[in-house]
Amino acid sequence: MARTTSSPAPAAVTPAVERVLAIDPALRKTGWAVVECAGGVVKAVEWGVIHNKPALLPSGCLVSIRAGLNEVIVRHSPTVCAIESTIFVQSYKTAIVLGTARGACLIAAAEHGLPIYEYAPREIKQAAVGRGAAQKEQVAFMIRAQLRLRETPEPDAADALATAITHFQNTSAARVTERETRRV
Repeated sequence: MARTTSSPAPAAVTPAVERVLAIDPALRKTGWAVVECAGGVVKAVEWGVIHNKPALLPSGCLVSIRAGLNEVIVRHSPTVCAIESTIFVQSYKTAIVLGTARGACLIAAAEHGLPIYEYAPREIKQAAVGRGAAQKEQVAFMIRAQLRLRETPEPDAADALATAITHFQNTSAARVTERETRRV
């Protein structure tokens, strides 16, 4: 009896998918977005805002932010986290409040082992609108157009979506540079 052998079918080549959890931290309205890039195509998966009521104590807000982001991470399994860095503020109190909100966000991402990248607010606005001094409404409008969304996201969610776009632009530029330095 003749024996036939067959080689295994070649594995399907799937483009590497990077899925970013992007965050615009704030104590009362933390914007978040999950955006993925596969084969150079950027797609918004889901976005939203963690709303904390004014009556909620700051400590309760931090727990709410961490819990909300944990739910998003479990639901979407991002591969990386991108977060807006601390902005220059004239009030120490505001800086401390923003810092604690960022801390809750960073802990949520770190607990799941996500690499974390920070981007300056001006850099995010530059990536979204083309100028670093853009208003939140301008960012939301441009993000809607860039990602071909059916609705304009809330400003804080739009900022998170813009943070993801900034991350993809930066990592794409780094890959090109790396290829160029290795080119013989």
